[in-house]
Amino acid sequence: MRKPLALVIDDEPDIRELLALTLGRMDIDTVVAEDVSGAKKALGSQRFDICLTDMRLPDGDGLDLVQWMQRHAAGVPVAVITAHGNIETAVQALKVGAFDFISKPLDLGNLRNIVGNALKLADEDAQSSSSLIGDSEPMEKLREMIERVSRSQAPVHISGESGTGKELVARLIHESGPRKEGPFVPVNCGAIPAELMESEFFGHKKGAFTGAVGDKDGLMQTANDGTLFLDEIADLPLSMQVKLLRVIQEQSVRPVGASSEQNVDIRILSATHKDLAGMVKSGDFREDLYYRINVIELHVPALRERGEDILQLAGFILERLGSSLDGLDQDAIANLLNYDFPGNVRELENMLERAVTLSGGGPISTSDLAFRTAAGEPERIADTGKDLGNRIDDVQRQAIIEALEKTRYNKTAAAKLLGLTFRQLRYRIKKLGIE
Repeated sequence: MRKPLALVIDDEPDIRELLALTLGRMDIDTVVAEDVSGAKKALGSQRFDICLTDMRLPDGDGLDLVQWMQRHAAGVPVAVITAHGNIETAVQALKVGAFDFISKPLDLGNLRNIVGNALKLADEDAQSSSSLIGDSEPMEKLREMIERVSRSQAPVHISGESGTGKELVARLIHESGPRKEGPFVPVNCGAIPAELMESEFFGHKKGAFTGAVGDKDGLMQTANDGTLFLDEIADLPLSMQVKLLRVIQEQSVRPVGASSEQNVDIRILSATHKDLAGMVKSGDFREDLYYRINVIELHVPALRERGEDILQLAGFILERLGSSLDGLDQDAIANLLNYDFPGNVRELENMLERAVTLSGGGPISTSDLAFRTAAGEPERIADTGKDLGNRIDDVQRQAIIEALEKTRYNKTAAAKLLGLTFRQLRYRIKKLGIE
């Protein structure tokens, strides 16, 4: 079995040695780099499971590297190491895509926890994305459609409620098709600020605007020879819809500040939980773009439409959590089958994670499952310290709780509200003990 592989980036030899030694004792192999250029070279040649980078490096900034990794190595969780000890720096690291931060002098116990949690979540993601679970008629039809459309190069629009697994379907289409060796680039259209959209999608040239200190590829260039998945495409402003339509038609992009265009070869997959046809009628979505992206439409069924698939999914999730379906009492099983799951598979995952924790290893009852009739008050954790880590934890905890309450515990929607990926939010929920 392959050992996890970590990339450690720090210009101090003693720190690199300490980190490599600590990770080695966790049975994690390590590759080291001294600067940003060495890190990019390593990331381009090997597949890493986690990355730890210092904030200040001889040829650049750790935050710039994190941002670069969101485009070129998005599947690698990265934690930033800082010696500056201020909340602003740590928060900035989290905002640009880091999953956590580590303060110097290093607390090795904290380091091991952070690394262990990140690897565990990455492993869970890999397992959960491996296949579609369920034998119901709607799922059999979905599998058949995925097999058919994967052979095509036509744009596919994936519809379905929040939490049904639309991104998983998009990944399976990509992995089953001729572009599987190319990149799969997912982007949440609702999470990109309107003023940054053009640069994010098309890239920019050095000096194109204040802060453009170098050339930068956009999402379109990153997805070249592969698949670009536009999640929540309904959230694209009309101005970007026009530009996206042109890219699809011309198969070329012009970076901001560039005098010429660059050819791109990408397959467009899109998704939304909104009524896109209704938005066309109301004038909120361009009709010409709608017909371009909706050449083939796939509908992902809601969990309540999948019958006893619920039990298969529950069994899979419980096994991942170190339990089993046998741990549910009969009343709990009956209630699972009768519940309509407005949050779909994501809600089921959240419900079972909570139940396993509350049951303490005993049988899971209906009361442990906490079926929603109204948004409940989450347990708030008292302030236990005033150091940097605890203060940041308090800020994050409060923000996450508020977002979860506003979205009725729909984690996907809460992540969007917070400007995080679903995986980043899930990591922080577990770390902070919110559920």
